[in-house]
Order: sequence, then structure tokens, then C-alpha cells
Amino acid sequence: MAVRFVGFVSLLLFSALLLPCSIHATQVDYCERGGDYDVEVKGVKISPDPVVRGKPATFSISASTGKAISGGQVVIDVYYFGAHIHSETHDLCEETSCPISAGDFVLSHTQSLPGFTPPGPYTLKMKMLSGNGLELTCIKFGFKIKIRSPIADS
Repeated sequence: MAVRFVGFVSLLLFSALLLPCSIHATQVDYCERGGDYDVEVKGVKISPDPVVRGKPATFSISASTGKAISGGQVVIDVYYFGAHIHSETHDLCEETSCPISAGDFVLSHTQSLPGFTPPGPYTLKMKMLSGNGLELTCIKFGFKIKIRSPIADS
């Protein structure tokens, strides 16, 4: 009986160690609640998370569409403590393979942030536009930037 109890407690402790990993998923919100978008975003993966200034960071957005998409633009706006600080526009076909067939796809963008980028909480707003300028989706999610650790760099 005591062996079973120790095994059960060990299982609980092991599960508790794994729990923070599963809770750490990036929360994604659509720009308009209940918006009817042609592209459904399933999730966002940020690597590394938190982002380290002066080092490359990759934002991978998994999504799906019911219609083929031949091209368009990705418009990114970045906010720091709620204040708009940066905008950029990319060709959709440079962020994923075009044409995009109906079904699942991944849009991925890698960028190195300058070493002087202030640490803290940021919000990224991303719009995906069709070649005709129609909004296919619009999402917002938060991420953090940290100062590079001198221990990790040695």
C-alpha cells in the first residue's frame, strides 16, 4: 500500500512539472470577436519564448482555409505597453508557399530584433490580406522580450 502511495505521489509531482509547459501556449485573439474570416488561425508558436533581443525570433502561425489563396500581403503592427511602435508589410508568398491550397498551412516569419529593443510585454497584430486587399484574417497575441542572459552566451 505504501509503495502505491509513493508511486501516486511521484506521478502527481511529475505531472506538476509538466503542467507549466502546457499552460505556456500563446493565446491568440481575433481582432473582431465573432469575425467571419476566410482563414482560421489554429495557434501561434514563438521561438524562443520569451524573445531575446539581438537574437533571431521565429513566429509560426498555423492556420487553415477553405479556399485557395494565390497571394496577398501580411501586415504586422507591434505595440509596446499598448503604444503602437512599429509596422511592416510582407508579401504573403515570402512568408509561406504560394499558392496556398484549401486546408492547413503555416505562415512563418523570422526576424532579429535590435539589441537596444526594450525588454517587456509586446502585442503583435497581424492581418492577412488577399491579392485584392480583402481581409482574410486578423489576429492579436502577446509576447515578451528579455535581455540576453550573459550566462547563456558564455
